[in-house]
Amino acid sequence: MCAKVPNSRCSDEARIGVLGDLLNERYSVRAFLQREVPREVVEHVLRTAQRTASWCNSQPWQVIIASAEARERFRKEIYAEASRGLGSDYDFAPPREYVGVYLERRRKCGLQLYNALGIPRGDKAAYAKQALENYNFFGAPHVAIVHSNGPLGIYGAIDCGAYVSNFMLAAQALGLGTIPQAALARHSGLIRRHFGLSDDRRIVCGISFGYADHAHKANSYRTSRANLAETVTFVSD
Repeated sequence: MCAKVPNSRCSDEARIGVLGDLLNERYSVRAFLQREVPREVVEHVLRTAQRTASWCNSQPWQVIIASAEARERFRKEIYAEASRGLGSDYDFAPPREYVGVYLERRRKCGLQLYNALGIPRGDKAAYAKQALENYNFFGAPHVAIVHSNGPLGIYGAIDCGAYVSNFMLAAQALGLGTIPQAALARHSGLIRRHFGLSDDRRIVCGISFGYADHAHKANSYRTSRANLAETVTFVSD
């Protein structure tokens, strides 16, 4: 009840409580039910994410939503390229390397997934097979491709990153699962050709989404987050 009282301390705490719950509940879903999301629900997610802040209100994101047969045609093409070991044409440079704590976090995340799926440590063939599931969209019935305007450069991509986060939170609030996928951007040339995008469009990432299969082992673990002492420096003097 107190959340309905405007300009109250109780209202503020309730509102941030909702946001905190969504952030804590959200995770990268790697197995989905074969159940399509109604168009009106997808549009609700998109309208909400459209309120994302951007540099000079440029709103650089454009989004392609592939579903049904369109999704399947895209899946077949990008999976075929990836399974042949082709495609490394990112529009935005990927991390040069992971070192120190960043490498530790990456390894821990990977091991959590492999342990959940029963993949033995060091089984590179199984690792590669699981990585290819990115190009099956982990079974999601829908995949979004987020792309930006080339001349806006890295700041256009940063704005798109904020959009992706809000898209995922809006989807979570409406009972959907999501997984952001930089792996798809590894095939930017194919994506431009497949969807007929102009040369000045830059592929940021994909988002596979739908209803999560909560019973699947791939969805049975959760990643941790660093504490504030590891990420924040307060300066007051």
